[in-house]
Amino acid sequence: MNVTTLPADRPRRTQQGASRSGGRTTAHRAEQHDDAPTIGATALQPERGTTEPAPQRKPDSRPDSRPGRDGQRPKLRVAPPAPVSAPRAPFVALVLALVLLGVIGILVLNTRIAENAFKLDALRTKQSTLDRDEERLRSDLANKESPVTLASRAKQLGLVPSRTPAFLLLPDGTKLEMPGPGK
Repeated sequence: MNVTTLPADRPRRTQQGASRSGGRTTAHRAEQHDDAPTIGATALQPERGTTEPAPQRKPDSRPDSRPGRDGQRPKLRVAPPAPVSAPRAPFVALVLALVLLGVIGILVLNTRIAENAFKLDALRTKQSTLDRDEERLRSDLANKESPVTLASRAKQLGLVPSRTPAFLLLPDGTKLEMPGPGK
């Protein structure tokens, strides 16, 4: 259970006039503006004109449980956070190494892309040459298979067209058609 004790001299607000935060924010801001040296590096410096030491407290007494000498509670100030000093050299070296690796990676990638572009161009040129050769060979084959070319080539070899075919009857009753002798 979280219990907060309010100081006796703090003015209490009623529910009607209170803000949503219960008035704590406004009261806190008012306390901050009363004490100017709480900003930046001057937060821990004592106020000018005060040379008296802070009152000693007993080890068994709680802080802020009783008012100070003049009847008011001592004002608390927020100390600035402790400075964080991370070593900069390793961080800078890491960032430079990452940038250098990135640049080298991009350079290698661009080189591989250029190599592959040259290989692709050579393969496309070879493909177009092979396509032209295939088309030429198909045209030659179609030309040599045409009936006119076959007839002229047969004449060059000494063949003559047959006029009537001859039929052979085999002993099993099959009939074979054979070309007749040429004249």
